[in-house]
Amino acid sequence: MKVRFNEDPEIVNTVKAGLERTGGYCPCRLERSEDTKCVCREFREQIRDPEFEGYCHCLLYYKEK
Repeated sequence: MKVRFNEDPEIVNTVKAGLERTGGYCPCRLERSEDTKCVCREFREQIRDPEFEGYCHCLLYYKEK
């Protein structure tokens, strides 16, 4: 299992700028809670799932099997 940044640098730069603007919370979500703090709870759960392969909600990270 490997987690990496999205291969598109424009997406990575856009999401990172959003994270700076929101204080580390997912810029794609309205709610600000520990569940939406990057790396969000949704993606942490997906990382633990051995069958999951794909992007996190905001497309910043990609989990490979």
